[in-house]
Amino acid sequence: MKVNGKNYTSIWVEDNNKVFIIDQRWLPHEFKIVELKTINDFSNAIKDMWVRGAPLIGVTTAFAFAKTMQLDSSNDMLNQTKSILLSTRPTAVNLHWAVKKMFNFLIKTPIDHRAHEVFKKANQILSDDIYSNRKIGEHGFKIIEDIANTKKTNSINILTHCNAGWLATVDWGTATSPIYFAKEKGIDVHVYVDETRPRNQGAQLTTWELFHNDISHNLIVDNAGGHLMQHKEIDLVIVGSDRTSSTGDVCNKIGTYLKALAAFDNNIPFYVALPSSTIDWNITDGIKEIPIEERDPKEVNFVQGKDKNNNIISVDIAPRGTKSRNPAFDVTPSRLVSGLITEHGICDANYNSIKKIKNFSEGNL
Repeated sequence: MKVNGKNYTSIWVEDNNKVFIIDQRWLPHEFKIVELKTINDFSNAIKDMWVRGAPLIGVTTAFAFAKTMQLDSSNDMLNQTKSILLSTRPTAVNLHWAVKKMFNFLIKTPIDHRAHEVFKKANQILSDDIYSNRKIGEHGFKIIEDIANTKKTNSINILTHCNAGWLATVDWGTATSPIYFAKEKGIDVHVYVDETRPRNQGAQLTTWELFHNDISHNLIVDNAGGHLMQHKEIDLVIVGSDRTSSTGDVCNKIGTYLKALAAFDNNIPFYVALPSSTIDWNITDGIKEIPIEERDPKEVNFVQGKDKNNNIISVDIAPRGTKSRNPAFDVTPSRLVSGLITEHGICDANYNSIKKIKNFSEGNL
């Protein structure tokens, strides 16, 4: 995707296997590029949300193994890398998926071959992520096209929540990928962007993405979505996912559940866009079984922005000493989900339909 007219991905590799990321903590006010060199760099980047979004966390995890094996390819370092990464963030299943994938690959690779082979593996995971999200866009575009044909108008209004854009993946995004495809195909797409408290990823990241890629949009407060749905100003809701159960329960940024309820009450399609790597086949009850990350209460009590002198500052919005809760995610039950948009196609949010996606991805169909 584009930034100031230049194409970027959220993570990339340059000469001598140098790994770079866009440090998302400072967007939209400052565009900072950071090189990640050590396991501490990678673990801090994941834990402190220099990178975020389940697919991007997975790819970043793969390159964490690559860089550590470049410095020390021993089994001790391999086990240490695994432990450090698994301790960073609990909810996004792509982290666990990538740890398992990289560890199982490396433990079978001779120690003296690891430093060379590991970058091939990590680069393949990066390429697969770009491919998956592009395919999500192709499949999701058909939903937008069908709505446009049914409405007999070329103007489609889509609500998003949090940032499920290219900044949450390597490129294209999940929820935004169908939007980018629709724009390319000539459909007049307008996006309503939830601010997404407390970290304001919608206000700070999604609007930044859409602005740089020339997509019409409005920023709205989190509580405005239901009102717009009641007044028929929303045609479709598309969100991402950090972990989806094998039965179709969707764990996503806090506030997603409320949007799903409002969409259900107003007969508005509510779709979830995700690569199949975000499906946790070991979980059948998302509400009971998915671990919900509880983050620092300071994220609730303080808001980051720019002052009149263009300095990035953090301001307190509650009385000093106010105690806050900060669950970072919630779970939307499968009954509220119109469908899952994956790289293998669109499926219903139930076990039998999702199992077909698994069979397809494993080459069993």
